[in-house]
Amino acid sequence: MVDDDGNELLDEEQVVGEELPRLDGDGSGIDLECDQTQEELAGQELKFKVGQNLKFRRLDKYLVGRFSQFSRSKLQKLIKEQGVNVNDHPSKPSHKLNPGDIIDLILPPKVVRELIPEDIPLNIIHEDDDIIVLNKQSNLIVHPARGYKNGTLVNGLVYYFRNNLSSVGEDYRPGIVHRLDRNTTGVMVVAKNDTAHWKLSRQFQERTTKKTYMAIVHGVPELDGDMINAPIGVNPRVREKMAVRADGKESVSFYEVQEAFQGYSFVKLRLKTGRTHQLRVHMSYLRHPIVADDMYGGKVVYPWQLENREAAVEEPVLARVALHAWRLKIKHPATDEEMEFVADLPGDIQHLLDELRKWRKIGQ
Repeated sequence: MVDDDGNELLDEEQVVGEELPRLDGDGSGIDLECDQTQEELAGQELKFKVGQNLKFRRLDKYLVGRFSQFSRSKLQKLIKEQGVNVNDHPSKPSHKLNPGDIIDLILPPKVVRELIPEDIPLNIIHEDDDIIVLNKQSNLIVHPARGYKNGTLVNGLVYYFRNNLSSVGEDYRPGIVHRLDRNTTGVMVVAKNDTAHWKLSRQFQERTTKKTYMAIVHGVPELDGDMINAPIGVNPRVREKMAVRADGKESVSFYEVQEAFQGYSFVKLRLKTGRTHQLRVHMSYLRHPIVADDMYGGKVVYPWQLENREAAVEEPVLARVALHAWRLKIKHPATDEEMEFVADLPGDIQHLLDELRKWRKIGQ
């Protein structure tokens, strides 16, 4: 597919719309026909091939011509912060383009709207001038969204930093380069400045980060470890859910059984891709849903069930999804140093694991 300037669009999943800004006849960069606003384009990831009709050779001027909704200073800042690659390499604003060059970029973000600072406890694993690494608690949404304007991790970060966070990100998401579900605990990294944000975003986008989770699932998989390669898309019946579907996006996970019990397993999970709810969907697809994940078939576990007693009115052993982001490996955005961060199992998952070891040992 090509646009009207002869620029080939690559990977339709990363392209926002088929219409891109057009240049007028003298190459002044005036947008004549594109109906996409800065608000609509902001923060989007695009990848395309430079066409034969190359009116500007300097990278910064070329981008201003194609994306006239953004100022030259914003686009130059984006390039300097390595938010633009030419042929898979970061480039300078003065870089000379040639027909056929492949450009991929993350356009400047929307302006972050006002956020209400809230004194929410933060479990900080590591902090320096560029990043903060947290052990996120359960029952905490990462950023404000529809119906949840307050009480999120971002509200707590704004309070902690007094607004001194990366301005990059979509509305209400300063510093956020990746997310964990509301009831998933564990390691998260947050960018404290724009340069750190772009560099971390690149790592997650290019899948060079290494994310390892621990979970307790129903049943014991037939194999001690395996790869799950099953595409994921929006559930056709319930839009809040995801599902394995033939027309979904490539989704690859790995599991490894750490301990097997009667009716349950403690597993290590790794992500190659990072789709919404990926691990939860994949384990449900294997018919071993994560404990207490009622959205994808997991059940709450009660003491009487583990102990094989008569049913009784009791509090569950674990009241939320038994999934924990245990380890995260990244390159530090300023030093390029390989860094590894680990968050120990939270008390509620550890308690369930202890109860399984007590009551559900195989052969017991």
